[in-house]
Amino acid sequence: MSRAVFSRSPDLQRLRDDGYAVEIRNGFLILHDVPYLSAANQISYGKLVSALTLNGDQAGPPDTHVVMFEGDYPIGEDGRPIEAIRHQSVPTYIDEGLSTNHKFSCKPDEGYPSHYEKMSTYAAIISAPAHALDSERTPRVHRIIEDEEESVFHYVDNASSLAGIVNLSARLKPEVIGIIGTGGSGAYILDLVAKTPVKEIRVFDPDEFKQHNAFRSPGAPSIEELRDIPKKVDYLTGIYSRMHRNIVPYSVKITADNLHLLDGITFAFLSMDAGPEKAAVIGYLEQKGLFFIDVGMGLDVDNGSLAGILRVTTSTPEMRDHVHQGRVSFAGAEQDIYASNIQVADLNMLNAALAVHRWKKLRGFYRDLEREHHTTFTTDGNQLTNSDFL
Repeated sequence: MSRAVFSRSPDLQRLRDDGYAVEIRNGFLILHDVPYLSAANQISYGKLVSALTLNGDQAGPPDTHVVMFEGDYPIGEDGRPIEAIRHQSVPTYIDEGLSTNHKFSCKPDEGYPSHYEKMSTYAAIISAPAHALDSERTPRVHRIIEDEEESVFHYVDNASSLAGIVNLSARLKPEVIGIIGTGGSGAYILDLVAKTPVKEIRVFDPDEFKQHNAFRSPGAPSIEELRDIPKKVDYLTGIYSRMHRNIVPYSVKITADNLHLLDGITFAFLSMDAGPEKAAVIGYLEQKGLFFIDVGMGLDVDNGSLAGILRVTTSTPEMRDHVHQGRVSFAGAEQDIYASNIQVADLNMLNAALAVHRWKKLRGFYRDLEREHHTTFTTDGNQLTNSDFL
């Protein structure tokens, strides 16, 4: 992907053509081998880092004049910090093995028209004192940086870099997610998880995507797509594979006979009907020592309007018993109090959002103070309740 961005972005390619050692990593543009004078009046080398503005696989004009710098604060020939770039000294995580120490600000009146002007300007300011001391010290080292390993995304995730949360998103990378059931909430779970850098997403559902599914799932199928009656997992994979490379559809019903299809997952979201199949899945996940989240929804028409409860139940190796003490239903559909199957898209979406938010808390993306393992949302009172604390 980074190779494509360079080839389709004249300003980035110009940096390489002019001899700058640049690469794209985690949505950042990194300029290596920038010589500078340290406080000890010694020539050292640092890295300039800028959030990369992208339109698909093409770089757009920078949306900030600020850059970050890995290295000591550079000084001028007078032995004092370079005032033209003084901003603030704050650590920023870029990637494993790369964190910047400083942020610099040098803003022209009209801003920077391209990343070339931005990066070359900062490189010239920072390297000028070192070049004055030794004319062979220049940021134009004519060194090619190998492309980063292929991302799970088809295009660069610059949302995380722009927001400064690359280190938090990285905590999700090792995950192999299983999503079991994609009728409503499960489809929205896929929508949210597909926007994270997880290693793989496996999607399980045996059913066809029919017209009623279109009104309680993300996206907007065409009438031609509905006429084809695709499998749910194939329809959804077709959408989200445009963004995430590693979505694997399984158009099967998970039962006690094919639990091996879950081998290798690290986390599971369950959005499936109660019954023996659900009991078998939960038993397998517990036996494997895996974390999982089960979602449920119970809505009824009450005095002419809908009312009900959404549920998100978390199971971890440290806390399992509550799952089997009434928090999750294992009854058949004919006995399940949630079997009316009234679903609306906004509540499916909310149920999914609560579940994905809980997963991210478990993985350290969000702060987790209460460590709750059961959450309900009551629609008529707008009441969100946590319980079953670890």
